[in-house]
Amino acid sequence: MSRHLLIIFMAMLLSACDMLGLGPDPRIAQKEADAKAVGAACRNGLRSIEDCYALNKGVNKASIYAGWLEMDAYMRENKLEGQRSEINPSGTAQPEAPVEEIINEPKSKAKAVTH
Repeated sequence: MSRHLLIIFMAMLLSACDMLGLGPDPRIAQKEADAKAVGAACRNGLRSIEDCYALNKGVNKASIYAGWLEMDAYMRENKLEGQRSEINPSGTAQPEAPVEEIINEPKSKAKAVTH
């Protein structure tokens, strides 16, 4: 009889592991969600999955791929176009092309210099 009570008590104790903080680490779920968001952002930014992996070393590739696929399906379903990223792989904004400025002086001020 005591053995049965001990088994029941242990089962009840182990069923409350989540309340004691012995459940799964929430940081793992957060990292997975972040990786999926990275994949979705890559797809929306018109980046290939390979480029996304290369730009996000150390991030779970399976989660990146899952996020990329989810965003791809969403974009196809809603007929959305992606938006080209304004950030280059080094993490800085792409420099604008220099604008050439042409200054025309009035002819009255532009006198020929004679020596």
